Amino acid sequence: MKPAVKAFIVALPETAGSALYGIVDVLAATGTLWRELVGAEPGVGLIRPMIVSPSRQSFRCGNGIPVSPDLAMEEARDADIVIVPELWLAPDDDMRTRYPQVKQWIIDRYREGSTIYSACSGSVLLAATGLLDGREATSHWGYQDLFRRRFPDVRFNPTPNLVFGDPAGRIVTAGGTTSWHDLVIHIVARHCSPGEALRIAKVYLLKWHGEGQLPYTSLVRHQPHADAAVRRAEEWLAANFRLPNPVAGAVAACGIAERSLKRRFKAATGSTPMERVQNLRIEEAKRLLEAGGGASSEDIAPEVGYENPAFFRRLFKRHTGLTTAEYRRMFRSISLAADSRDEREAAEGHARAS
Repeated sequence: MKPAVKAFIVALPETAGSALYGIVDVLAATGTLWRELVGAEPGVGLIRPMIVSPSRQSFRCGNGIPVSPDLAMEEARDADIVIVPELWLAPDDDMRTRYPQVKQWIIDRYREGSTIYSACSGSVLLAATGLLDGREATSHWGYQDLFRRRFPDVRFNPTPNLVFGDPAGRIVTAGGTTSWHDLVIHIVARHCSPGEALRIAKVYLLKWHGEGQLPYTSLVRHQPHADAAVRRAEEWLAANFRLPNPVAGAVAACGIAERSLKRRFKAATGSTPMERVQNLRIEEAKRLLEAGGGASSEDIAPEVGYENPAFFRRLFKRHTGLTTAEYRRMFRSISLAADSRDEREAAEGHARAS
């Protein structure tokens, strides 16, 4: 019988407990849980997950969740796979000066043949090891500016849910927070079988995020910088993006040459003023679609600053990966669920008050 796949899962005080224990739970159930639920003959575990930390001493990770490591890193060798789950990190926390022992351990495992996986911001720790230099990688879309500034040698792609850093797939990074769902489905399919991955997905109701991260990405992010003129331009554009030719208006409001503002804006924010206008307009269109009301793209286009609805539709699809109708269906269901919850809580509060 083929031995169980040995999976080492890195746990640190910054680790997100939901991702850590979700990965452990799902991987530990491969080969057994489905068979138990359908009344089949007992199976055998196909993956053996073990939590690995710098020491075996118990600690609390993100949100105070207790962790009892199975192994200290000095004991953890010859892994088939290593997984770095999501970490609770600020958008500017690059991990470059922390955990040298952990980073060296990950490098050693890779050199000795382990396949390295990361979920969400776990790729920030991988980037700090240098293993992602020259490779394509992903993470939560909120870290793309960190990668641009701190890890310029990494080809960061905020769009997919999974990115293979090399043709052999020995380094795989996953996107946003619940991308660990996609990651474990991939791991089970690759190291066990596609059939077992499908069974695991059914048992845990795991959804493959085939749409990637684009629909969830905030297009407007505020980067800290010291350029007062650029800050004035950002503020002016945020208030006036619907107007015709808003870039010219921002130039006039700042009182500096257009070429100079565009150069300084790009250096400070990573985008051009026109890209900021487009992002502001698409974010407003997303908000209108999420709010419901049945407005068509022909109605929304002029409301956010576009006279040509066809151009607006093409731009919206390029920025979100979805048509306006697809986006409305995807996020309106979430909005309806939230509205239903709010109405129920309000009714319960009224009943208590009575």
